[in-house]
Amino acid sequence: MERIATTLLIGDWYVNPVTCQISRNGESARVEERTMRLLLCLAEHTGQVVSIDELLNQVWPDVIVTSDSVYRAVTSLRRLLGDDSKNPIYIATVPRLGYRLLATVRPLADPSFGQVPDQVAGQADETSNAPAATATAAENNTSEPPTTHAPVFGRRLRVGFTGTVFKRSGFLRPLVVAVCLAAVVAFVVYQKSVESASPNSSARNPQAAVIQQPERSIAVVPFLDLTEGMKQEEFADGMTEELIDRLSKIPGVRVPGATSSFYFKGKQMPVADIARSLGVAYVLDGSVRKSGSRLRVAARLIRADSGYVVWSETYDRPFTDILMVQDDIAGEVTKALTPSIVAKPDH
Repeated sequence: MERIATTLLIGDWYVNPVTCQISRNGESARVEERTMRLLLCLAEHTGQVVSIDELLNQVWPDVIVTSDSVYRAVTSLRRLLGDDSKNPIYIATVPRLGYRLLATVRPLADPSFGQVPDQVAGQADETSNAPAATATAAENNTSEPPTTHAPVFGRRLRVGFTGTVFKRSGFLRPLVVAVCLAAVVAFVVYQKSVESASPNSSARNPQAAVIQQPERSIAVVPFLDLTEGMKQEEFADGMTEELIDRLSKIPGVRVPGATSSFYFKGKQMPVADIARSLGVAYVLDGSVRKSGSRLRVAARLIRADSGYVVWSETYDRPFTDILMVQDDIAGEVTKALTPSIVAKPDH
């Protein structure tokens, strides 16, 4: 993402993206580079919800990481800003969607700390004598304003993380287009050569391209908290972990661990893509709802290759002992699913 070459006032904190520092009332702190990127991404969409996927794409574009990296960066940022996740004044968590910056953001024309980068000053100081430039412009009767020594703040510049300012060149776009076209042509030629060299290729036999997953395999994706105010997220997560634990104890059944399953929490992805990523034939998902003192847990089993629901059930329980409810429902679901999964022969 683009680095903003100016100082921002976020709430009562002065934020310098170039030096990765924040300052307030005489105290200052250094912010880790990617954490600063995350803060700038939120500042660009102040008042709006920024999804975890968008933060991953903007802050970690060249690194394969999980949503845990976002959680850790937000936690670190809250600690530096003195923010409270339960009563936030800077960063609010929007369950299952992402994060929203609550504080006001204002660019400052006169940075309160830090120096203007030499490269920015160099762009403004292209002449060594501003009055002479003004006189020359007047004599030539030109409409272009004279160059001054004052850098223009508030303008978005593409600044590398080493502090270098990159100017947009006129030849860059044609060069990029040429490279893309060359890559497409090379890919097409490669595909043709593979097809001609392999008579049993996936192009001539589409079923050969389908990766057959072990039939006795099931992934439990995080259950959705559909209660009013979404205040039962911990119960829904606990329900998910209890089901993973129960199903993994069935002999011969492969179940991805909780860490792998919770990677897909809050992500809008087709069931087939989730199953392919986790290497399973079935996906179990569900939801949690609550009315008064009654709790309803809905669960459904989906066949990944077809997308059809092959089993579903709803469980109503009094919301008294959370652990007992989780244990009871997990046992019922496991008992109902065991015949369907175990009866399937593996490939």
